[in-house]
Amino acid sequence: MTKPQAAADEYADIRESVRGLCAKFPGEYWRELDRERGYPTAFVAALTEAGYLAALIPEEFGGSGLTISAAAAILEEVHASGCNGAACHAQMYTMGTILRHGNAAQKERYLPKIASGDLRLQAFGVTEPTSGTDTLALRTTAKREGNGHYVINGQKIWTSRAEHSDLMLLLARTTPREEVKKRTDGLSIFLVDMKLAEGASITINPIRTMMNHATTQVFFDDLRVPAENLIGEEGQGFRYILSGMNAERILIAAECVGDAKWFIARASAYAKERELFGRPIGQNQGVQFPIARAYAQMRAAELMVHEAARKYEAGEDIGPEANMAKLLAADASWFAADMCVQTFGGFGFAEEYDVERKFRETRLYQVAPISTNMILSYLAEHVLGLPRSY
Repeated sequence: MTKPQAAADEYADIRESVRGLCAKFPGEYWRELDRERGYPTAFVAALTEAGYLAALIPEEFGGSGLTISAAAAILEEVHASGCNGAACHAQMYTMGTILRHGNAAQKERYLPKIASGDLRLQAFGVTEPTSGTDTLALRTTAKREGNGHYVINGQKIWTSRAEHSDLMLLLARTTPREEVKKRTDGLSIFLVDMKLAEGASITINPIRTMMNHATTQVFFDDLRVPAENLIGEEGQGFRYILSGMNAERILIAAECVGDAKWFIARASAYAKERELFGRPIGQNQGVQFPIARAYAQMRAAELMVHEAARKYEAGEDIGPEANMAKLLAADASWFAADMCVQTFGGFGFAEEYDVERKFRETRLYQVAPISTNMILSYLAEHVLGLPRSY
């Protein structure tokens, strides 16, 4: 098996290039956006122009055709450089539903434009106010109207980037829950043209949160979607979204590793420079040990991300590895964030150091796109064989 460090070195050129791009978007850029809750349009455009957001789209559709390990390296470096890939990371993996389950016409129509940036596919409508992470209990309905359209009614919440996306992947119920044999049946995936329907059949309400995440609540009122926008088979949508979650877990975990590296680098530098009582604070074990522990936790998470990516590329079942990568990386980034604030002391709360901004941003990954508690429940039941918890 390839050693993890060798795998990292394989993408050294990509990492260096990403760092160079991110250097053009320093802390001041992100602080201003954070104050105004603005969308990083210039940053997203730069990533798009460089081809990074099309990393996982095959070359035949205008993408880079890279591996998920390369995509993970891109997002890790974005976060390790102090930037935030959450504004656009879904562009990298959401298209996978079309790539894996779409028909030839859908791939030819959408993937090249997603790769070029002419179309943004960054919104994924799954979670609802009443169901939360219980996806099978969602209430948004899509009813077939003749042969030409589906009519969709319902609402979604925590649908990030809906205001900044041309397209949305939408999960809706096409068969009533009481009429299906299996709980996972009866859900379907649709590709929704957001710009065509916004303001008429779609209402988007921004949700202000503790971090600048461009998340929203979306309402659908008799939204007519062409039948040709159904992805795959009707009623199999839940299976389709599950197949894309492992890639999402790996890439989000890579972002968390990048965040942890940023916090560790900042804390280490500050601990060397900041002097109290005539010596650097980093000379004290009370400061050293948390930084060292954060580094150890980051490296352990990083190795799990590499292992999950390796198995993904080999076509193996990676449910446990993808979930553990997300769990360990989210925990590592959050520990590193807390450690960094503690190292900086009062200055950690000052806007100009960016520590408090990154602290808020990385806290999200304890909850989204899946909470650490849900991952523990999954591991207990599906890996350890413990009784299903309720």
